[in-house]
Amino acid sequence: MKTTVRAAVTVLLAGSVLAGAPTAFADSRTHAGVQTVLDRAVTEAGLPGAMAQVRDGSSTWFGQAGTADLDNGSRLVPQDRFRIGSTTKTFVSTVVLQLEAEHRLGLDDSVERWLPGLVDGNGYDGSKITIRQLLDHTSGIANFAMAKQVFEEFVGLPFLQHRFDGFTPRQLVELGLETKPSFAPGHGWQYSDTNYVLAGMIIEKATGHSLAQEITDRIIKPLHLRNTYEPVGDDPWIHGPHGRFYSKLMMPGDGTPFYDVTELNPSWGFGSGDIVSTVGDLGTFVQALLKGRMLPPVQQREMFTMLDTQGNWVGNNSEYGLGVGSIKLSCTTVWGMGGAIDGSWSYTFGTRDGRHLLSTEVDGDWGNGTWRSPVGVFNAEMEAEFCGVKPARQG
Repeated sequence: MKTTVRAAVTVLLAGSVLAGAPTAFADSRTHAGVQTVLDRAVTEAGLPGAMAQVRDGSSTWFGQAGTADLDNGSRLVPQDRFRIGSTTKTFVSTVVLQLEAEHRLGLDDSVERWLPGLVDGNGYDGSKITIRQLLDHTSGIANFAMAKQVFEEFVGLPFLQHRFDGFTPRQLVELGLETKPSFAPGHGWQYSDTNYVLAGMIIEKATGHSLAQEITDRIIKPLHLRNTYEPVGDDPWIHGPHGRFYSKLMMPGDGTPFYDVTELNPSWGFGSGDIVSTVGDLGTFVQALLKGRMLPPVQQREMFTMLDTQGNWVGNNSEYGLGVGSIKLSCTTVWGMGGAIDGSWSYTFGTRDGRHLLSTEVDGDWGNGTWRSPVGVFNAEMEAEFCGVKPARQG
């Protein structure tokens, strides 16, 4: 397996709208604020590349800056696939809510009912934790991503040695349970990937099928998401057109080197962060959710019943429902989900009626200057697109 190692960020001249883009894409001048943020994400925040797709009524626009591959300088294109990180949770929650609508499980069923004996000990009692609490992160179950083993093996240079290690869902849950709960079920809010590993396992138990098959049959095929799939097992490759993805391995510092981490074992993202997709497919999926096309009205209300995260998700202006979140901008509120994984961060958010959406991704996992992480870039894009706020010059 070849891994490209680079010692410093190469600052690239930012591109504007993709040359030769299909005529279906609107004039870039109508989304100049987003394009400005994309350009600055490269020239000022130091990211290799950034792209965004906007849907506004019947029009669609695509913009990009920088490069998809530092070795050959190729541009990002709408067909480029990437790992979507935690937006995987939105797919999983949708499947759970569809199963509830079919009376195959209940949101108030206990974890113990479906996975007997798995969540037990060290302060945990699966009989007191519900599926709903898994989906809205009020279960109190610790995040396996914060476990001692994960920090030792997947933060910093050890990641390069362990990036192809495999995990079973049960092993991920056991890692999470090594840390005592922060609060009793229903008495707090804490983002935890372990919650969605358990939700994925419950889907498999309730249906007798793999999580990948249920997501494919219930979401990917009906919505014709031809560029979306959930990896099976330890498959480290991104199949289909894609660029390269670069990471500073969660090591701080503007001068920290970054590494090509395009290939990695996605098994640790089961149910919580392993799906591969594109900005276009994510826009189609989130738009269908917002328009109520994926769930009956009862389950739609359940999904979009928001909880105050007390600043513990993506800032003080955010709330979280069942696998979806909302962010209050300066002029309005948008709904959707974001995801982060080594080398790729993305956001897909839109207005509540689903008519106006922004789906964006960067192929690096760091920031610089005022935008200390890609989240700052994404927030600036949303303010520009939805509120017309001119992006401030970064210092």
